[in-house]
Amino acid sequence: MVVFEDLTDVDEWLDPMDYIAFWEAIAPYNIFSIADRDHCDGLIAGGKVRQETILKGLKHIAYDGLRSRFNLQLRLYETHAVQGAQSLH
Repeated sequence: MVVFEDLTDVDEWLDPMDYIAFWEAIAPYNIFSIADRDHCDGLIAGGKVRQETILKGLKHIAYDGLRSRFNLQLRLYETHAVQGAQSLH
């Protein structure tokens, strides 16, 4: 399992995954059930929804689920000016 420090980590982890890799990677986090996967597979196999559309939605749900489960926040970036001011105090 991947340990996420913030939501940027989650985005960077999810972004490159294809449909199969997504299901394998997300399984340990128990966000989706087997029934969820079967439902998505059925929609794709039946030609009702494109795989890319399903994957986009799944990644959004996973992002939100991981955010909630691990209480993740957005990554805060400090400018060089702020970093410099902190080092003077």
